[in-house]
Amino acid sequence: MSREFCVNHETMRKLVVEDLGMKSYKRKNVHHLNDSIRRKRLERCIQLKARFAPGTEDQILFSDEKLFTVEEASNRQNDRILASRSQDIPDSIKYIDRVQKPLSLMVWAGVSADSRTNLIFVPQGVKINSQTYRELVLEPEIASAGEKLFQNHPWTYQQDSAPAHASKVSQSWFREQNIDFISKDEWPPSSPDLNPLDYSVWANLESRACAKSHKSLESLKVSLLSEWQKIPQEELRKAVHQFRSRLTCVIHKKGGYIE
Repeated sequence: MSREFCVNHETMRKLVVEDLGMKSYKRKNVHHLNDSIRRKRLERCIQLKARFAPGTEDQILFSDEKLFTVEEASNRQNDRILASRSQDIPDSIKYIDRVQKPLSLMVWAGVSADSRTNLIFVPQGVKINSQTYRELVLEPEIASAGEKLFQNHPWTYQQDSAPAHASKVSQSWFREQNIDFISKDEWPPSSPDLNPLDYSVWANLESRACAKSHKSLESLKVSLLSEWQKIPQEELRKAVHQFRSRLTCVIHKKGGYIE
């Protein structure tokens, strides 16, 4: 702005901050929401808030998948180095190497207020469809979750509307197993901002497990497994307890963005 209006930088800063009382905010990349999606988000958030009374969010097992790479995780906003001069910073610290197609692992996990599942690694080259979802996730982890994670108390399984999750085969599996779940017609579309794994847990795990780059997928896997167990359960509980308040925020925003 100072260049555009040919005004000294400090003068422009005072005009904006002191005279106009404005702050600088960073633009954000968000999930696409059209009018139809906003309406569905609003309707389904209202339904979910009515379904889960305060405190009952502890009974939900939230689940999700994420692709992790062997590259070092970084935060462009907050990843800073203190130095007197740029040239004093060693290249090994100053730069983060990036390649076009880094080695990667698809990982599935589930969290609740009081527990967590095992991490499940999708084998290389395997596509997640209804069959592989059942074989890799539902049968080994979810079929026994009521006993292992909730001590046979009432509980509910959450998943998003990815094709493998929303298929008739997957939806029927839950009914056949008598497992309560949030169906594809109940979970709000385009709503990573409502899943604790998306809005909190994954970023936490990535920052821990990928603090440094890995030379192999095996190294990445070992680090993910180790750091997954180190995340304090209280952090997971806090993330889960944001669920109802986030439903409320979406309702207030008429289905719009809340982050």
